[in-house]
Amino acid sequence: MSVLTVAGASAAPWGTPLLADIELKLTQGQVTGVLGPNGAGKSSLLRLVAGDYPPTRGKVSFQGRAVTDWNTQHRARHLGVLPQLSLLNFPYLVEEVVLLGRTPHDTGAEIDHHIVDRILALTDTEQFRERLYTQLSGGERQRVQLARVLTQIWHEDSLAGQLLLLDEPTTALDLAHQQQLLCILELLAERGCAILVVLHDANLLAAIAQQLVVLRAGRQVAAGTPETVLTPELFAEVFDTEVIIQPHPQRGYPVVIPQ
Repeated sequence: MSVLTVAGASAAPWGTPLLADIELKLTQGQVTGVLGPNGAGKSSLLRLVAGDYPPTRGKVSFQGRAVTDWNTQHRARHLGVLPQLSLLNFPYLVEEVVLLGRTPHDTGAEIDHHIVDRILALTDTEQFRERLYTQLSGGERQRVQLARVLTQIWHEDSLAGQLLLLDEPTTALDLAHQQQLLCILELLAERGCAILVVLHDANLLAAIAQQLVVLRAGRQVAAGTPETVLTPELFAEVFDTEVIIQPHPQRGYPVVIPQ
């Protein structure tokens, strides 16, 4: 089932074009990765999909309706965004930060706290729950912000129709927690969530995504499976670098090796 469709969308919210002629479809249970050099428009694409600004041309539809037509609170119950940088400098307890994710909902304190407990355990942040957020390391803060966003879109029965947008979610994460993040995304996808994730690491994207979109200068230059998108020719053209592509020895997805 299609969760979100971007049809020929362009965006120029401040006059200068940021994105042009983007075509994208996100389906439930699918992870889509966004790849591109600095300034390619990756974060702008997430903001367009999130409804932060309307397309200047084309359409962005979430669950069959224009994403900007949704009531903000109602949209927040189904669509969660983890930005590159989460600015929070108040001395909240970690548990209070994660509970902020339930703000759009009216499910009641008992259910909300049950979901917080579930997500703290899932994201390996339970041991921080009574600590002040401002006392955490960068990687620990990133995991707490991920927990907050997951708490926002979480439903116990199913995540079908939910949409999660992640902008560089592995920032400051060590290798073990990068792997944990991939496992979390796999779990969310298995439960029906559609996921759009921006990463600079092509190998992490190839390991988790069923679909890749490559941007350059605000335009979509490639889209398809990791096997069809990740080629030496693409890296030479888009990233101006030479690479070797080899299949992963166990899982078979393409691995990018710089020359």
